[in-house]
Amino acid sequence: MAMNRRDTFKLAGVAAAAAAMPSMAVASEKKAAAKKTTGKSVVIVGGGFGGLTMAKALKKKDNSIEVTVIEKNNIFMACPFSNTLLGGLDGVTLDTFVGDYYQPAAKHDYSFVNATVTAIDRKAKTVTTTTGEIAYDILVLSPGIAYDYEGQFPTWSAEKIAEVSQACPSGLIPGNEHIALKRQLDNMDDGNVIIVPPAKGKYRCPPAPYERTSMVANFMKNEGIKGKVIVLDTRGGKFAKGAAFKESWDDIFPDIIDYRGLTEVVDVDTAAKTITYKEFANADDEKGVTKTEKYEVCNLMPINKCSPVVAMAGIEVNGAGYAMMDGYSFKSKTDSNIYVIGDAVTHGIPPSGQTAIWGAHRAAGQIADQLNGKVSDPKAGLPAKAANVCFSMVGGKPEEAIMVTHTFTADPSGMLKGAGNVPKPKDGGGKFRSKGTATATREWFSGVMREMFS
Repeated sequence: MAMNRRDTFKLAGVAAAAAAMPSMAVASEKKAAAKKTTGKSVVIVGGGFGGLTMAKALKKKDNSIEVTVIEKNNIFMACPFSNTLLGGLDGVTLDTFVGDYYQPAAKHDYSFVNATVTAIDRKAKTVTTTTGEIAYDILVLSPGIAYDYEGQFPTWSAEKIAEVSQACPSGLIPGNEHIALKRQLDNMDDGNVIIVPPAKGKYRCPPAPYERTSMVANFMKNEGIKGKVIVLDTRGGKFAKGAAFKESWDDIFPDIIDYRGLTEVVDVDTAAKTITYKEFANADDEKGVTKTEKYEVCNLMPINKCSPVVAMAGIEVNGAGYAMMDGYSFKSKTDSNIYVIGDAVTHGIPPSGQTAIWGAHRAAGQIADQLNGKVSDPKAGLPAKAANVCFSMVGGKPEEAIMVTHTFTADPSGMLKGAGNVPKPKDGGGKFRSKGTATATREWFSGVMREMFS
């Protein structure tokens, strides 16, 4: 494909921004010792949707609470809505997703520390970072996810994992992955894009791989790139908003999206740009047929696990490292002075940006009550209708989107659970997607960014 088909300079701003986005804080030579707490000192580890919402909510509930947010990245970058950058939607740039951590900290009178957490001492109630120790009365863990390449591909060496993770960026963790994937798409020739959703288990934003499928197909269609978006999935078509996504794929991208729902990735050859996988005839097929597909761009999303920061606290976790919760609350089952929100919880609620926001507000109320000697009712306000509202863009010209809402309840099993509903909008003409839902998608994202950073 001719290089002049697309503007070769459109990523100049992205590249410049990437160069200015180091992901880790530099350790200072002289680390600060922990100062005494006020009796109302809350330390929040993680500056994502949950952590920033929590910091602001705590100060609004009780301005006497001393709040400190610790985050290893020096600039905020949102994952929700980021697939639209890959899709080339009008007006969407890297600036759409980034924020300055110090701005809301100054406005709402909490502290922001750009550092990496290296240890947590529950007995001493301190968090050790690359810039020193910070003491707490209440600790909030909102550190997000990590990737479990080792668990999914046990025969791969560390060098192989590093090679594949760079060549086939996942794009489920904020930062350079999104930029690398965008650059690969913009520089690709005719050929296929391979998208591999996480093979099993809980993972960040269940609809994300399928929205990405739509947006990459939209990009290829608009740019006139000859090829297919091949999805190597394990779920046999039973995924988040499945009927709505498949309807839109059939209508908008019938000759571009090739969904293969019963597969298992075996190997990736980054030099040859090939991916080898087994394809199964049905759910009972144990042998499968080994196939190899050539690609121009590969987006491999590995199995997720919880950030190792949670394990540092020495609290009880499940097999994937997610924190075991104290009933319907957001307290750790192990320690009443540790709260967990966002992706890191074991509640049966979807790990999304909106869920993190909802959980942060709820946990903030529980923490404020605890610090002020009050008793919280963990069932208060439940069931919570539309506690999670999740939008997914499925088309770009015209912009159309689908949505799901979840009602959260206090399940008899002893944890919070969510029940989802994928509605057909009034302006959809009997379809799951509509222009009005696309407008709501943009409004939702603009609203949550404004709420965190204004």
